[in-house]
Amino acid sequence: MGNNYLIPANSKKSLLIFGFFTWKDLIIFSCGAIITMSMLLMFNSTSITQILLMCMPLFVTLFLVMPVPNYHNVMTLIGNVISFYTNRRRYIWKGWCVKDVFRDR
Repeated sequence: MGNNYLIPANSKKSLLIFGFFTWKDLIIFSCGAIITMSMLLMFNSTSITQILLMCMPLFVTLFLVMPVPNYHNVMTLIGNVISFYTNRRRYIWKGWCVKDVFRDR
């Protein structure tokens, strides 16, 4: 190997709980589960629509912590999209097809 240090491909994944979740993700999901369970215990309903409405906190938090390719989860994706559209950036691209007028002199 020539004394080269190689970082394993899954080094970040080993820091996550079950290989997918951070503590923040689990806290958000557990809050949604606790709210859903308390609503199901407090309100006695037999209608499927009421039960589905009471399960909405669980479904929303489950959607937010769901893993997404190329991002950590949906929360991270939404945060990056909001950051992209709200923060002002100036992207300077200098590729192989650009003509540099200062260098050509």
